Amino acid sequence: MASHDLLERIRERLDELNRSERKVADVILQDPATATGLSIATLAQAASVSEPTVNRFCRTFNAKGYPDFKIKLAQSLAGGTPYVSRNVERDDDAASYGDKIFSATIAALDEARRALDARLVERAVDYLIQAKQISFFGLGASGPVAQDAQHKFFRFNLPVIAYEDVLMQRMVAAASHTGDVIVIISYTGRTRELVEIARLARENGAVVLGITAPASPLAAECTETLNVVTPEDTDVYMPMTSRMIHLALIDVLATGVTLRRGEDFLPHLKKIKDSLKATRFPLGETE
Repeated sequence: MASHDLLERIRERLDELNRSERKVADVILQDPATATGLSIATLAQAASVSEPTVNRFCRTFNAKGYPDFKIKLAQSLAGGTPYVSRNVERDDDAASYGDKIFSATIAALDEARRALDARLVERAVDYLIQAKQISFFGLGASGPVAQDAQHKFFRFNLPVIAYEDVLMQRMVAAASHTGDVIVIISYTGRTRELVEIARLARENGAVVLGITAPASPLAAECTETLNVVTPEDTDVYMPMTSRMIHLALIDVLATGVTLRRGEDFLPHLKKIKDSLKATRFPLGETE
């Protein structure tokens, strides 16, 4: 196996890994550059696995051990991946940066599709379908994703609302109780306020679903987590592919709820959609 193929090979074999090895893969894929500098003990702790598990994971990818794996990982980064080598450069023309952005987004969505755990999706849908009230929380770039989720889920005849203000989020978490479901959307999973809000909501009996990074502080506080594994530099300007994945995951959850409601619910959805017809000009009308 060529060194520059290592990250792609890890992505391709996610479904073949056992649960513990998958945790190691998630941490590495979340931030490959940082992973090259981690000791085996630190990586094991970040993935909540044992050091022998890390070594077993490394041997799965033809490395002699963890030190050899780190060398191959560094070579993979140097050789280029869709996320590392295709950065927008200052002198790129529109064709170049347009191609890079679309290519990075397509690659990120494809990786997320392959990494999606159907069992976690089913459990998340279970919670949503039984919820007495659903709240979507997002800050910064995740705020519009929360609003999109509200736009999707209000159709299910459930009390649903989105909050982008951290003080409102904290108050809602404090007032939550059994039967409430709070969905927190965060790319890094390291925003202190959201971690505290997740903890507060669970202490009050709410179910907290996270759409966030694996092995993150936020993930540790959630009832269930849909992992988003998309390495990207959030410290420089670059359109965030993670936002596209978040939106896709919201669509996955909304579709799951729709299917659970059954065919009898479809006329209700059609009624909502048909209500918009009067607001649009017919196709082909020019005046």
